[in-house]
Amino acid sequence: MIGLTEKAAQEVKTLMANENLDGYGLRVSVAGGGCSGLSYRLLFEKEAGKEDRVFEHHGVKVIVDAKSYLYLNGTTVDYSDGLNGTGFTFTNPNASGTCGCGTSFHT
Repeated sequence: MIGLTEKAAQEVKTLMANENLDGYGLRVSVAGGGCSGLSYRLLFEKEAGKEDRVFEHHGVKVIVDAKSYLYLNGTTVDYSDGLNGTGFTFTNPNASGTCGCGTSFHT
């Protein structure tokens, strides 16, 4: 499962409302690249594909493709707006290392 904290869900809802994306979900995926080898990707998507896994947290639909799920199972997405930076953060139990900025990882 991919988790979404209440704070992250609220930020996603705000962003979707600002963009008039009613009925959309948050796609969480992994792509090659970044300083540690794999990068997290977030985007809004209307429909889930046949092979996608779909979860719901705090009223937000979270969509993950099968390949990314192998790297993201058990991950929690949070949102930080503190002094050390603003943005989405990832707690991934499958990552054996991450880059300093927290947007890429390796297993």
